[in-house]
Amino acid sequence: MPVWVSLLLRVLIAFLLLAIALVGHWIDRDGLRDNVDGVISFPDVLYFTMITITTVGYGDIVPVTQQARLFDTFVVTPIRLFVWLIFLGTAYEFLFKQVWERWRMNLIQRGLHNHVVVAGYGTSGAEAVSELIRRGTDPSAIVVIDQNGSSLRAAESKGVNILDGDATRNATLEAVHVQRARSIIVSAGRDDTSILIVLTARGLAPDVPISVVIRSEDNEALARQAGAGTVINPASFAGLLLAGSTHGPHIADYMADLANADGRVTLRERAVEGSEIGQPLSGIGTGLGLRIYRDDRAFGFWEPETAQLQSGDQIVEVVPRTGPRYDGAAGR
Repeated sequence: MPVWVSLLLRVLIAFLLLAIALVGHWIDRDGLRDNVDGVISFPDVLYFTMITITTVGYGDIVPVTQQARLFDTFVVTPIRLFVWLIFLGTAYEFLFKQVWERWRMNLIQRGLHNHVVVAGYGTSGAEAVSELIRRGTDPSAIVVIDQNGSSLRAAESKGVNILDGDATRNATLEAVHVQRARSIIVSAGRDDTSILIVLTARGLAPDVPISVVIRSEDNEALARQAGAGTVINPASFAGLLLAGSTHGPHIADYMADLANADGRVTLRERAVEGSEIGQPLSGIGTGLGLRIYRDDRAFGFWEPETAQLQSGDQIVEVVPRTGPRYDGAAGR
C-alpha cells in the first residue's frame, strides 16, 4: 500500500488502542486514587492513561481496587506492548529500513561492472535469467528491473539483484549503471514498452549490446531502429522449429540443443585470435566454424571471405559442452 496509507493505518490503530484504555479507565475511575487532591476528573483519567501506556506511571494516580488492577494487567499492559511495537515498526519502516536499503543499494551499485541488466521478469525474462545462471553467470552479476512485486520476489529467490522501478525512465537505468553493463536484455511483455526501454538504454549506453523480445513481426524493424542489436520473436522462433521438424525429425531437436546450455553442443561467439589471422574458418581448432562477422556483414563458411580470417572478425562456432571452461566465452 502507499506509504501515507500505511502510516495513517498505524496511527489509527494506535489511537484505537489508546481509546480502549481511556474508556476502560473512565468507566472504572472509582478504582483509581489521586494522591494529590483525591479527585479523579477526566483530565486525570486521560493523563493516567497516557502515562501508563507510554511509561509505567509516576505513582501520583494509582489503581487501588482489584478490578482496576486486573484491567491494567490484562488490558492496558498488552496495549502498551502493541503501541510500542507499532512505534518501533514505524520507525524501522520509514527511517532505519530506508537508510539501510539506501546504503545497501549504494554498495551494490559500486560493485556493478560487466553485469547483465534484465528489464522485465515475465516468462521470457525469467527463462533468460535461469539460462544465464546455468551457463555460469554469477547471480550477483545480474540485475532484474520490474514493477511487479511477485516477479521481483521470484527473481530475488534466484540470488540476483532486483530493482523495483520503471525501466523506461533514465533514472532507473542509471541506478543500475547500464553504461557499465555487459549486456541488456529487454522483455517487458509489450512491444511498445520494450522499444521505449531500448531507446532509453541506447541513449545511456551507446556501446552496450541490447537484446529485446518483440512479439509482433511489424515491430521488429522499429526495435532495431531503436538500437537493439538482437531482436527475438518467440512466435517466429517457434515457427522455425515447427517448420524444421517437417524436414527431418531431428532438426528441431538439434536447434533446441544449440540454444540450451544443458545440450551436448552450443553456439559460441568470440573474437578471432591472433594465431588464427590468415587461416581459413574451417581451420580453427576450438570448434566448428559456421560464420564470421566482418564490418557488420555476415559471411557463411562456404563463402570466399571465410578463406582468410582477418583482425577484428567475430567468429560464430559450434563447440561441445564440456563444462564451465567455455561458459564465460559463451556469454561474450
